[in-house]
Amino acid sequence: MQPRSLRIAMVAPPYYTVPPHAYGGTEAIVAGLVDRLVSRGHHVTLFAAGARGTSAQEFVRTSEHTQTARLGEAIPEVVNAARVFGMLRSRQVDLVHDHTIAGPLTAPGRLLPTLVTVHGATAELADVYRPLGTAVGLVAISHAQRASEPGLNWVATVPNGIDVQSFPYRDRKDDYVLFLGRFHPQKAPHLAIEAARRAGVRIILAGKRTEPIENEYYRTRVAPLLGRDAVDIGIADAVLKRRLLAGARCLVFPIRWEEPFGLVMVEAMACGTPVVALSNGSAPEVVAHGRTGFVVDRPEQLARAIGDCEQIEPSDCRRRVSERFSLDAMAASYERVYRRVLEHGRRPGGQLPQARAQG
Repeated sequence: MQPRSLRIAMVAPPYYTVPPHAYGGTEAIVAGLVDRLVSRGHHVTLFAAGARGTSAQEFVRTSEHTQTARLGEAIPEVVNAARVFGMLRSRQVDLVHDHTIAGPLTAPGRLLPTLVTVHGATAELADVYRPLGTAVGLVAISHAQRASEPGLNWVATVPNGIDVQSFPYRDRKDDYVLFLGRFHPQKAPHLAIEAARRAGVRIILAGKRTEPIENEYYRTRVAPLLGRDAVDIGIADAVLKRRLLAGARCLVFPIRWEEPFGLVMVEAMACGTPVVALSNGSAPEVVAHGRTGFVVDRPEQLARAIGDCEQIEPSDCRRRVSERFSLDAMAASYERVYRRVLEHGRRPGGQLPQARAQG
């Protein structure tokens, strides 16, 4: 007998459309998950800001316009959470899958099971989730993220996925390396520039800098390093991003924090482009060292790793993503988590059932 279809309420942050036009990793994940769940026969109600952009059977607009200019402020998150809480009262769903920060705070006010995918740094969010206890079941996006706060109510580990076919594969690369991401001290693009310069290769940088910390860091640490061999082209939309990733000799990912996942690494590998990363957070889980890129311990090792990328077979990069980080794999994993949670229910004072870690 076929398992019954599920009615899922999917809650997105209020800052970007779903899917995003350019920057917006969480929104890209939500969009892909919604579309795959619908294709698997489930009914999805998406709560998001701005224009409709997915195949969700029901789209509930939480605000007419996205709150991009207010990214980093608390009020848009709180207002979004309050609106979703009120809107859920009139809808028949089996469970809530929340991708926001403030939204989980409303979970104790309803009987429906609430799953929360933790997209951010667990060290900062643990104080949000810990008091909620078993009112929410947390889904990690990497084993490293989960291990950083083992005492939280984790119920599964599901790696992020992408639409692999939407990323162009190239096995012949151009003569540049790429940094793609926020201009933020945690992302450390200045290290990418220095490493590319030592390796004797041109670097293209593309990313956002809208928050005060990003603008200050860019002014003091990045701008002084720019030149003919290090060019900042600003934010890359979906089309340009794919073209840059496909043409790069490698993606340089010199993170200086415990990155929970790092979606751009997967996007690069889908294009047949290896990744050179520092071994923080999830990087060792995402990149197969020596096969789809190199994960090194110290910034001074990045330059040599850039040169070593000539040894990497682009087809191995694409294959790893297709096997481990596709939208289909992600949606199937979440469906198993949903069914396990619904089978056991949320018992007062009890734990949500543990789903086997994926990935």
